[in-house]
Amino acid sequence: MNTVEIQLKVKSKFINKYKSGYPLITKEAIINLHDVTEEGTVITLVDERNQFIAKGYYGKQNKGYGWVLSRKEKEQFDLSFFEKKLQKAIIARDSFYKSTETNSFRVFNGEGDGIGGFTIEYFDGYYLINWYSKGIYEFREYIIQSLSKLVSFKAIYQKKRFDTKGTYIEEDDFVAGDRGEFPIIVKENGINYAVYLNESAMVGIFLDQRDVRKTIRDKYAKGKTVLNTFSYTGAFSVAAALGGAEKTTSVDLANRSLSKTIEQFSLNGIDYEAQDIIVEDVFHYFKYAVKKKLKFEMVILDPPSFARSKKHVFSAEKDYKNLLKEAISITEKNGIIVASTNSSSFGMDKFKGFIDTACKETGSRYKILEEYSLPIDFKTIKEFPEGNYLKVVFINKL
Repeated sequence: MNTVEIQLKVKSKFINKYKSGYPLITKEAIINLHDVTEEGTVITLVDERNQFIAKGYYGKQNKGYGWVLSRKEKEQFDLSFFEKKLQKAIIARDSFYKSTETNSFRVFNGEGDGIGGFTIEYFDGYYLINWYSKGIYEFREYIIQSLSKLVSFKAIYQKKRFDTKGTYIEEDDFVAGDRGEFPIIVKENGINYAVYLNESAMVGIFLDQRDVRKTIRDKYAKGKTVLNTFSYTGAFSVAAALGGAEKTTSVDLANRSLSKTIEQFSLNGIDYEAQDIIVEDVFHYFKYAVKKKLKFEMVILDPPSFARSKKHVFSAEKDYKNLLKEAISITEKNGIIVASTNSSSFGMDKFKGFIDTACKETGSRYKILEEYSLPIDFKTIKEFPEGNYLKVVFINKL
């Protein structure tokens, strides 16, 4: 860890933004960003008269160049600093720790809990730290030591997600405790899911969709034919099947999605052979469904914010509207579309604009039934709205 502190000058038009609590250090806001080159360097933000604004650390990630951690000039980013932040976050999740129905949740949500650049998730006694920059990784000993002191655990694992080429850095992910036997079976609102902390960056379930899966199961799935696109390990399909769906169809391009989805169904006592699990490009599948005149009573759309297959490049901001039009064309009258995106580059209003335009362009009437953003364990702050990236809208096609 670099002990030298470097001053960065904030351009005048960004000063009020940082003074009012904006946490992300961005290229366009800083005059002399080139003065700092070493990841993990402590940086002090000052105005053009060298008056103190805030301090944080330098760490390149896809969002920016580091995070503000404190508004106190004399604050030291030492063991006690990290311990206090982690302790506050753990106390705030007390109801999750006590739950008998759910034992998988987010313990620390980056800037929402006061330190941008990493997250911690809990899976039935196992903790997983996701590092998003080399900068925050420089502080890993403080963070791991603090976590080890504050909680009892079966094991701690980590994922380094800061390779400059945008791919996951593969290496041993085990940090402390006793190595797990994978999969570990976790519970979410009474549903079982298999989780692998020793494979890729994606462990088998996206915890931010917990409330959405519960709503599908409890309110909308009963008796319906359900299409789950970009289905990954089939978590939405499992929730729908447990909610009494007549049949689920899961479509994903990745070969592993087949065995992973079979596994999730089987863990919940669902006959996977009565469900359809299809390994195919979702865009091809839409064309096939139109050709075969297939219609579904519920269509779940949860694409990655950016995806590339052999024939398609999908970007949520550019292409979500057209994806919705494809979904509308194979949704039954009075059917439900669950439209979801985790893109932080636009907000809920713009997302609803995509929905409105897609319905108008296909001549469809619709009603919005309910909407979701991140669940409460994914803590966010009002000064950083893009941190609340999840947008889910339940649409009734009239």
